[in-house]
Amino acid sequence: MSQPLLALQEVCKVYGQGAAQTPVLNHIDLQIAQGEFVAIMGHSGSGKSTTLNILGCLDTPTSGTYLFDGMHVEQMSTQQRALLRRFYIGFVFQGFNLLNRTSALENVELPLIYRGLSREQRQQLAMDALKAVGLEDYAHHTPGELSGGQQQRVAIARAIVTQPKVLMADEPTGNLDTQRSHEIMQILQSLNQEQGITIVMVTHEEEMAAYAHRRILFKDGQIESPELPPEAV
Repeated sequence: MSQPLLALQEVCKVYGQGAAQTPVLNHIDLQIAQGEFVAIMGHSGSGKSTTLNILGCLDTPTSGTYLFDGMHVEQMSTQQRALLRRFYIGFVFQGFNLLNRTSALENVELPLIYRGLSREQRQQLAMDALKAVGLEDYAHHTPGELSGGQQQRVAIARAIVTQPKVLMADEPTGNLDTQRSHEIMQILQSLNQEQGITIVMVTHEEEMAAYAHRRILFKDGQIESPELPPEAV
Protein backbone atom coordinates (compact mmCIF):
# COMPACT_ATOMS: atom_id res chain seq x y z
CA MET A 1 0.00 0.00 0.00
CA SER A 2 1.44 3.42 -0.96
CA GLN A 3 2.20 6.00 1.71
CA PRO A 4 -0.69 8.35 2.55
CA LEU A 5 -0.57 11.90 1.24
CA LEU A 6 -1.53 13.28 4.67
CA ALA A 7 -0.82 11.53 7.97
CA LEU A 8 -1.30 12.65 11.56
CA GLN A 9 0.33 10.49 14.22
CA GLU A 10 -0.42 10.97 17.94
CA VAL A 11 -1.23 14.63 17.31
CA CYS A 12 -2.22 16.75 20.30
CA LYS A 13 -3.12 20.43 20.35
CA VAL A 14 -3.28 22.52 23.50
CA TYR A 15 -4.08 26.24 23.69
CA GLY A 16 -2.99 28.42 26.59
CA GLN A 17 -0.52 27.76 29.39
CA GLY A 18 -0.58 26.61 33.00
CA ALA A 19 -4.01 26.61 34.60
CA ALA A 20 -5.44 28.19 31.44
CA GLN A 21 -4.46 25.25 29.25
CA THR A 22 -7.25 23.99 27.02
CA PRO A 23 -6.70 20.67 25.22
CA VAL A 24 -8.35 20.67 21.79
CA LEU A 25 -6.95 17.54 20.13
CA ASN A 26 -6.06 14.37 22.01
CA HIS A 27 -3.72 11.85 20.30
CA ILE A 28 -5.21 12.02 16.81
CA ASP A 29 -4.21 9.38 14.24
CA LEU A 30 -5.46 10.06 10.71
CA GLN A 31 -4.41 9.04 7.20
CA ILE A 32 -5.70 10.47 3.94
CA ALA A 33 -4.65 8.99 0.60
CA GLN A 34 -3.90 10.86 -2.61
CA GLY A 35 -7.17 11.36 -4.50
CA GLU A 36 -9.51 10.89 -1.54
CA PHE A 37 -12.46 13.12 -0.73
CA VAL A 38 -12.89 13.17 3.05
CA ALA A 39 -15.56 14.88 5.14
CA ILE A 40 -14.63 15.82 8.71
CA MET A 41 -17.67 16.20 10.94
CA GLY A 42 -18.50 16.97 14.55
CA HIS A 43 -20.16 19.45 16.87
CA SER A 44 -18.73 22.90 17.54
CA GLY A 45 -15.60 22.54 19.68
CA SER A 46 -15.02 18.92 18.70
CA GLY A 47 -11.63 19.66 17.11
CA LYS A 48 -12.54 19.37 13.45
CA SER A 49 -11.55 22.90 12.43
CA THR A 50 -8.30 22.71 14.42
CA THR A 51 -7.48 19.49 12.58
CA LEU A 52 -8.17 21.15 9.22
CA ASN A 53 -5.93 24.08 10.19
CA ILE A 54 -3.10 21.70 11.06
CA LEU A 55 -3.56 19.73 7.84
CA GLY A 56 -3.56 23.02 5.91
CA CYS A 57 -0.36 24.20 7.63
CA LEU A 58 -2.20 27.17 9.14
CA ASP A 59 -1.45 25.85 12.64
CA THR A 60 1.00 23.42 14.21
CA PRO A 61 0.44 20.55 16.65
CA THR A 62 1.60 20.88 20.25
CA SER A 63 2.98 17.35 19.97
CA GLY A 64 2.89 14.46 17.53
CA THR A 65 3.81 14.09 13.88
CA TYR A 66 2.32 15.51 10.68
CA LEU A 67 3.56 14.06 7.40
CA PHE A 68 2.66 15.75 4.12
CA ASP A 69 3.66 13.42 1.30
CA GLY A 70 6.38 12.06 3.58
CA MET A 71 7.67 15.47 4.71
CA HIS A 72 7.69 16.28 8.45
CA VAL A 73 5.59 19.43 8.62
CA GLU A 74 5.91 19.75 12.40
CA GLN A 75 9.68 20.25 11.92
CA MET A 76 9.32 23.00 9.31
CA SER A 77 9.90 26.70 9.87
CA THR A 78 7.10 29.22 9.40
CA GLN A 79 8.55 30.13 5.99
CA GLN A 80 8.75 26.49 4.88
CA ARG A 81 5.12 25.91 5.86
CA ALA A 82 4.13 29.05 3.92
CA LEU A 83 5.86 27.69 0.81
CA LEU A 84 4.10 24.35 1.27
CA ARG A 85 0.75 26.14 1.39
CA ARG A 86 1.60 28.29 -1.61
CA PHE A 87 2.58 25.43 -3.91
CA TYR A 88 0.58 22.43 -2.74
CA ILE A 89 -2.56 23.49 -0.85
CA GLY A 90 -5.70 25.40 -1.88
CA PHE A 91 -8.27 26.80 0.55
CA VAL A 92 -12.01 27.42 0.34
CA PHE A 93 -13.80 29.09 3.26
CA GLN A 94 -17.43 29.63 4.24
CA GLY A 95 -17.11 33.41 3.82
CA PHE A 96 -15.66 33.39 0.26
CA ASN A 97 -12.92 35.94 1.22
CA LEU A 98 -12.94 37.75 -2.14
CA LEU A 99 -11.71 41.29 -2.76
CA ASN A 100 -14.88 43.33 -3.30
CA ARG A 101 -13.63 45.88 -5.82
CA THR A 102 -11.68 43.35 -7.86
CA SER A 103 -13.03 41.33 -10.77
CA ALA A 104 -13.49 37.57 -10.58
CA LEU A 105 -10.54 37.10 -12.93
CA GLU A 106 -8.28 39.29 -10.80
CA ASN A 107 -9.38 37.53 -7.60
CA VAL A 108 -8.43 34.19 -9.12
CA GLU A 109 -5.10 35.57 -10.33
CA LEU A 110 -3.97 36.61 -6.85
CA PRO A 111 -2.22 33.37 -5.76
CA LEU A 112 -0.19 33.41 -9.00
CA ILE A 113 1.33 36.84 -8.37
CA TYR A 114 3.70 35.31 -5.81
CA ARG A 115 5.00 32.88 -8.40
CA GLY A 116 6.44 35.58 -10.63
CA LEU A 117 4.32 34.69 -13.67
CA SER A 118 3.68 37.25 -16.38
CA ARG A 119 0.30 38.98 -16.50
CA GLU A 120 -0.60 37.04 -19.65
CA GLN A 121 0.24 33.72 -18.01
CA ARG A 122 -1.72 34.62 -14.88
CA GLN A 123 -4.80 35.64 -16.84
CA GLN A 124 -4.76 32.47 -18.94
CA LEU A 125 -4.48 30.20 -15.90
CA ALA A 126 -7.14 32.21 -14.06
CA MET A 127 -9.52 31.96 -17.03
CA ASP A 128 -8.92 28.19 -17.20
CA ALA A 129 -9.82 27.92 -13.51
CA LEU A 130 -12.98 29.98 -14.01
CA LYS A 131 -13.96 27.69 -16.90
CA ALA A 132 -13.51 24.70 -14.60
CA VAL A 133 -16.22 26.11 -12.31
CA GLY A 134 -18.48 27.35 -15.12
CA LEU A 135 -17.87 31.08 -14.67
CA GLU A 136 -15.84 32.08 -17.73
CA ASP A 137 -18.63 34.46 -18.78
CA TYR A 138 -18.41 36.30 -15.44
CA ALA A 139 -14.66 36.93 -15.44
CA HIS A 140 -15.01 40.71 -15.32
CA HIS A 141 -17.80 40.87 -12.74
CA THR A 142 -16.99 42.00 -9.21
CA PRO A 143 -18.20 39.94 -6.21
CA GLY A 144 -21.02 42.44 -5.64
CA GLU A 145 -22.38 41.56 -9.07
CA LEU A 146 -22.40 37.83 -8.33
CA SER A 147 -24.71 35.59 -6.29
CA GLY A 148 -23.43 33.77 -3.22
CA GLY A 149 -23.07 30.55 -5.18
CA GLN A 150 -21.15 32.32 -7.92
CA GLN A 151 -18.86 33.97 -5.37
CA GLN A 152 -18.05 30.56 -3.91
CA ARG A 153 -17.28 29.29 -7.41
CA VAL A 154 -14.80 32.15 -7.82
CA ALA A 155 -13.26 31.19 -4.47
CA ILE A 156 -12.92 27.59 -5.66
CA ALA A 157 -11.33 28.75 -8.91
CA ARG A 158 -8.84 30.82 -6.89
CA ALA A 159 -8.06 27.75 -4.77
CA ILE A 160 -7.36 25.49 -7.75
CA VAL A 161 -5.57 27.97 -10.05
CA THR A 162 -2.21 26.90 -8.59
CA GLN A 163 -3.04 23.23 -9.32
CA PRO A 164 -2.71 22.14 -5.67
CA LYS A 165 -2.40 18.58 -4.47
CA VAL A 166 -4.95 19.20 -1.73
CA LEU A 167 -8.01 21.39 -1.39
CA MET A 168 -8.99 22.30 2.19
CA ALA A 169 -12.65 23.33 2.39
CA ASP A 170 -14.01 24.75 5.66
CA GLU A 171 -17.83 24.70 5.62
CA PRO A 172 -17.87 25.62 1.90
CA THR A 173 -21.68 25.55 1.71
CA GLY A 174 -22.37 27.19 5.08
CA ASN A 175 -23.61 30.47 3.56
CA LEU A 176 -25.61 28.96 0.71
CA ASP A 177 -29.13 27.66 0.17
CA THR A 178 -29.72 23.98 -0.56
CA GLN A 179 -29.69 24.21 -4.35
CA ARG A 180 -26.50 26.29 -4.48
CA SER A 181 -24.92 23.99 -1.90
CA HIS A 182 -25.45 20.97 -4.12
CA GLU A 183 -24.04 22.87 -7.10
CA ILE A 184 -20.87 23.64 -5.14
CA MET A 185 -20.57 20.05 -3.95
CA GLN A 186 -20.93 18.78 -7.51
CA ILE A 187 -18.07 21.06 -8.55
CA LEU A 188 -15.88 19.77 -5.72
CA GLN A 189 -16.79 16.19 -6.61
CA SER A 190 -15.88 16.83 -10.24
CA LEU A 191 -12.51 18.35 -9.29
CA ASN A 192 -11.81 15.29 -7.19
CA GLN A 193 -12.86 12.76 -9.80
CA GLU A 194 -11.59 14.44 -12.96
CA GLN A 195 -8.49 16.28 -11.76
CA GLY A 196 -7.55 13.96 -8.92
CA ILE A 197 -7.41 16.75 -6.33
CA THR A 198 -7.49 15.42 -2.79
CA ILE A 199 -10.24 17.18 -0.83
CA VAL A 200 -10.54 17.53 2.94
CA MET A 201 -13.82 19.21 3.89
CA VAL A 202 -15.19 20.26 7.25
CA THR A 203 -18.99 20.24 7.31
CA HIS A 204 -21.83 19.76 9.78
CA GLU A 205 -24.31 18.82 7.04
CA GLU A 206 -24.88 15.12 6.42
CA GLU A 207 -26.33 15.90 3.00
CA MET A 208 -23.08 17.55 1.88
CA ALA A 209 -20.87 14.93 3.54
CA ALA A 210 -22.58 12.30 1.38
CA TYR A 211 -20.51 13.56 -1.58
CA ALA A 212 -17.29 12.43 0.12
CA HIS A 213 -15.69 8.99 -0.07
CA ARG A 214 -15.75 8.70 3.70
CA ARG A 215 -16.62 10.66 6.83
CA ILE A 216 -14.56 11.12 9.98
CA LEU A 217 -16.52 12.08 13.10
CA PHE A 218 -14.82 14.11 15.82
CA LYS A 219 -16.02 14.33 19.42
CA ASP A 220 -14.27 16.07 22.32
CA GLY A 221 -10.94 16.29 20.52
CA GLN A 222 -10.83 12.69 19.43
CA ILE A 223 -11.86 10.71 16.37
CA GLU A 224 -15.01 8.90 17.43
CA SER A 225 -16.00 7.20 14.20
CA PRO A 226 -13.38 6.82 11.47
CA GLU A 227 -14.58 5.22 8.26
CA LEU A 228 -12.03 3.10 6.43
CA PRO A 229 -10.63 4.27 3.09
CA PRO A 230 -12.51 2.74 0.15
CA GLU A 231 -9.62 0.44 -0.80
CA ALA A 232 -9.51 -0.96 2.73
CA VAL A 233 -13.17 -1.91 2.85
